[in-house]
Amino acid sequence: MIEFFDSHAHYNDEQFDNDRDELIEKMYKDGITKIIVAGSNVETSKEAIKIAEKYDFIYATAGIHPQDIENIDKDILEIENLSTHKKVVAIGEIGLDYHYTKDKKEEQKYAFIKQIELANKVNLPIVIHCRDAYIDTIDILKNKILPNKRGVFHCCQLNMELIKDALSLGFNISFAGPVTFKNSKNVKECIDLIPLDRLQIETDAPYLSPEPLRGTRNNSINMKLTAQKIADLKQISLEELAKITYENTLRMFEKIK
Repeated sequence: MIEFFDSHAHYNDEQFDNDRDELIEKMYKDGITKIIVAGSNVETSKEAIKIAEKYDFIYATAGIHPQDIENIDKDILEIENLSTHKKVVAIGEIGLDYHYTKDKKEEQKYAFIKQIELANKVNLPIVIHCRDAYIDTIDILKNKILPNKRGVFHCCQLNMELIKDALSLGFNISFAGPVTFKNSKNVKECIDLIPLDRLQIETDAPYLSPEPLRGTRNNSINMKLTAQKIADLKQISLEELAKITYENTLRMFEKIK
């Protein structure tokens, strides 16, 4: 059986409230033998930790998403406390999102920088959310503050310049279902840019199900479709792609045993 590592999912989402445990057990039996559940605010970070405490093969991140930064100075103190938990492997997801919240750019930058400072303080990598904010995200990482442990651009947008800059700064690149979408552009060109040892794969479940399941609730089993697409583009076997991305993710998140 091929083993897969889902490096970013949201099993703390209410969409899984009715069948979470049943689904997690099914996924494990189907070869998803490592999962990171991502936090996006204090409460979802706590929920991610609860899930990670229940399953040996699940880990968590703790962080404040750019859409949840209203109380960042207070919330970051809680995130720092959560980051000491043995199953918390990164600060995230954090970053900038100008797609939905174009009117709070300076507040987002402040929250992003504060959380990178926290990651450096607690010696953890970061998980970056970057949507329609490539220039400011890279500017912060190049000119203001860079995480000591680097991290990953999760569900990375298919932007060749973003990927080039992220790689040059030492980050991993993680892809989810959109690389399979029929209307996605630059997929091959973007995949070609990334060395095999810098690739990760994820679902971002329950969001972004790959083709032909687009529009349905996503789960980690569906990641195999994303992995197959990338393997085909890299001209390697699915088994080799799974092994490489598994090892890359373990290497990035050093707290994982």
